[in-house]
Amino acid sequence: MSAYNIVSIAGSDPSGGAGIQADLKAFSAHGTFGMSVVTALTAQSTRGVTGVHPVPADFVVRQMDTLFSDATVHAVKIGMLGTAEVTEAVAEAIDRHGLRGVVVDPVMVAKSGDRLLETSAIEALRTELLPRADLITPNLPEAADLLDEPEATDLAGMRDQARRLLERGPRRVLLKGGHLTGGESVDVLVSRDGDLREFSAPRVATRNTHGTGCTLSASIAALLPQRPDAATAVADAKSYLTEALRRADEIDAGHGQGPVHHFHAWW
Repeated sequence: MSAYNIVSIAGSDPSGGAGIQADLKAFSAHGTFGMSVVTALTAQSTRGVTGVHPVPADFVVRQMDTLFSDATVHAVKIGMLGTAEVTEAVAEAIDRHGLRGVVVDPVMVAKSGDRLLETSAIEALRTELLPRADLITPNLPEAADLLDEPEATDLAGMRDQARRLLERGPRRVLLKGGHLTGGESVDVLVSRDGDLREFSAPRVATRNTHGTGCTLSASIAALLPQRPDAATAVADAKSYLTEALRRADEIDAGHGQGPVHHFHAWW
């Protein structure tokens, strides 16, 4: 059988650590063929974002319609969308093309603190995109923005917020606990059938964490069609990311927060 085709709908990161560039690396690392739809151009390095140039919504639609009318797509990872117009256009395309395996990473703010989603687009993300997602992967600040409340400060709070995000419509929620402290990084997965699982991994001491959210969500998308269930895909993706973080200091891509090592299994 030929490789699974996985599509990234996201922004471009010239530094190669996040966005579409990170997604394509993660897709390849998991033995899948990566495709992409560009939603925004960024001027970005490991030190931060100096500019964002959104792609007009009608051209995002043209990219999607052209690609999806030709290729068989087995899963989709959606990252940075930038504007309400693009968010709504992507939501409509999910229905129009019958996309499956839709993993939404609700990218709002870069690790540098630069905003990547217009404030006016948050409501479109809540009402249009979340109900169409098979899985969403917010971190604690993103979950707080989506729920319009303070961030969770402990595991009990994470469980509660994950369940309430589930009420927004997605089939599953993976709430990432990387912003908490402690020796372990714990993520909480909840699904509509009432299942709740927690995934723990040792916290890696490195400043090179650029693109961790992109890499995890892209890995899950690549693994969904290859694993028997979503929980297994999440577990394997987290294990992969943990090793990519452990080996991140081997990459010298700038003087700020560098990328994780996507190809740690090969070099």
